[in-house]
Amino acid sequence: MGVVPRLLKFVFPYWPRIIVAWLCVFGSAGFVLAIPRIVGEAVDMAVQSRAEQAGAGFGWDDLRPLLIAAGLVVAAAVLRGLFAYGQTYLGEWISQRAAYDIRNRIYDRLQRLSFAYHDRAQTGQIMSRATQDVEGVRMFINMGVLRLMYVVVLLAVAVALMISENWRLALVSFSFFPVIAGVSIFMTMRLRPLWLRIQDEQGRLGTVLQENLTGMRVVKAFGREDSESKKFAKEAKTLFQDSFASNRIQAVNTPLLTGLWMLDVAATMWFGGYEAIHGRLSPGDLTQFVLYLYLLQLPVRSLGWIVNLFARAQSSGQRIFEILDAESAVKEKPDAVELKDITGHVRFENVSFSYDAISAVLKGIDIDAKPGQMVALLGPTGSGKSTVVNLLPRFYDVTDGRITIDGIDIRDVTLASLRRNIGVVQQDVFLFNDTIRANIAYGAVDATQEQIERAAKAARIHDFIMSLPDGYDTWVGERGVTLSGGQKQRVAIARTLLVDPKILIFDDSTSSVDTETEYLIQQALQELMKGRTTFVIAQRLRTVKRADQILVLKDGRIVERGRHEDLLALGGHYRQIYDLELRDQEEALARLARPAGALDTAPAAGG
Repeated sequence: MGVVPRLLKFVFPYWPRIIVAWLCVFGSAGFVLAIPRIVGEAVDMAVQSRAEQAGAGFGWDDLRPLLIAAGLVVAAAVLRGLFAYGQTYLGEWISQRAAYDIRNRIYDRLQRLSFAYHDRAQTGQIMSRATQDVEGVRMFINMGVLRLMYVVVLLAVAVALMISENWRLALVSFSFFPVIAGVSIFMTMRLRPLWLRIQDEQGRLGTVLQENLTGMRVVKAFGREDSESKKFAKEAKTLFQDSFASNRIQAVNTPLLTGLWMLDVAATMWFGGYEAIHGRLSPGDLTQFVLYLYLLQLPVRSLGWIVNLFARAQSSGQRIFEILDAESAVKEKPDAVELKDITGHVRFENVSFSYDAISAVLKGIDIDAKPGQMVALLGPTGSGKSTVVNLLPRFYDVTDGRITIDGIDIRDVTLASLRRNIGVVQQDVFLFNDTIRANIAYGAVDATQEQIERAAKAARIHDFIMSLPDGYDTWVGERGVTLSGGQKQRVAIARTLLVDPKILIFDDSTSSVDTETEYLIQQALQELMKGRTTFVIAQRLRTVKRADQILVLKDGRIVERGRHEDLLALGGHYRQIYDLELRDQEEALARLARPAGALDTAPAAGG
């Protein structure tokens, strides 16, 4: 289906207002066209009156036609203004409402697209489509659809009236119309590729700006301010050059069209005067012609602009429908069932996964996590740990095999019910620019203050929150910028715990906290994990030693599985990870547990 017809589908629900708007269009055009006729008749009446009273002084009989015409013109202008107000108001309402619906559809679609789409999408481009492209569609609906009707009615009726008055003079007047319309359309065709590039460049500029503001701390840490400024300036310069080029074309277009129109008026006046001298045209008819000509100036010159609105709507609509038509890699079945009253028995059965058709990220993964068990995932960077836990809530879908919860394939249940039963603390903690209370209660907006505080205490963040001047009403800033990494981690843990899920996923959730804070969190989690199946991507020895299963991944496969002591005895991959990353933690814990003074007294006894 064409882009423009699909865009018009957003207007169809408001057809009663569209009909009223078109009635206003006809009314406005009718009274605009009545004014030249009234003025022309008044001129003829005045001329005739003076001819009949040749030599007499200027009296009431001469003034009466002009006063009547003036009154009629004022009445027509008032009525035209009322209809024009209705046309403008309804046109703006309909276009704004359609834009509102499109924006909501875009946002709703973005919410439902899987991680696979957002991994590839550029934030700046998406924002450009949701703002500037939607605005282009709004202008098309308001000006291109409703205004086009006004232009067509005005042009058709005025041309018919002019031909009926004097077809010879009409042909002279119309002889310039194709040239003026052709110039307008030609200029628009030259402008269209520039405007398309400008739209794309605005999206790229937004992407650069968004990345720079988001990564401002990295920029400053590496002293890359000058480099980032040059990058932004390069994109801004490209946008400036194309914007300036389009303005330069328009600067030529406007005076050229004005000049051509003045030539048309001059030709009409010359030939009209010739016709009047020979008695084939009255002074009033000539006045009507000139006034009709001025009325037609805007419609004829608007043809190129309307063509541009259609062209812009075509390109903007295409960019919008790229989002609305995007297929999510994760789809919910029409007959999906609610997942409820689960015990938390999770199984990965020969699961494989790849982001593309070339290379597999996971191969033949088998996991059997009993209710209440903790499963720790270890392995080098890129081994597939995060991918394993991202498959469970269906952020991505498995390529082969299946994942079940209590024997039910997760692809057979609704996404909402699946994710209600799984609590996730992701590696990249994201907090909204809101209060601490709102961030903790994000997944349970109806939670009471007591429940929020209980979750905060379990995450060992309550005391810190109460030390703040505004307590739970403290704003955390964009992305939680006012909090430290460990504080953000604990707020995120509290947010997850408040949902009270049967399955927990901690994706490196304590990697940003110090040993003491991590110890406090682990104490709280140890009690809270009872009765919940927990998957942990852990870098802390305490977590690993408490796990019911340790899964060691390498190159997308599980190469070892078991408990801490058993895997150490194997002397394989886990032993290497232990020696490189975990042994220091165990020695540090042993030193902390050793009685004070033991290191000093032992050598003395030996001596």
